[in-house]
Amino acid sequence: MIMDAIFDMIRSIRFRRGPQRLLGGIAGGIASRTGTNVWLIRLVVLILFLLPVLGWGIYAIVWLITPWRDNSIPLERMLSSNRSSSN
Repeated sequence: MIMDAIFDMIRSIRFRRGPQRLLGGIAGGIASRTGTNVWLIRLVVLILFLLPVLGWGIYAIVWLITPWRDNSIPLERMLSSNRSSSN
């Protein structure tokens, strides 16, 4: 299925939610991947939240498609639970 291929591609990027989580782990993952201070990334994310729709929208999309450390992707889990409940 095409969605499986997309989720596999996302996993192949090797970006994961960071171990230093406050909310969704996105800033911690970016900091871990880039070797940057996690608080600097959190500051940038907070500044992005000041942009009306853009900051929150980007964060929500990234949160939905960023794998957890166990490789599970929230959007994939949501879609698979919808498929199993509609059968």
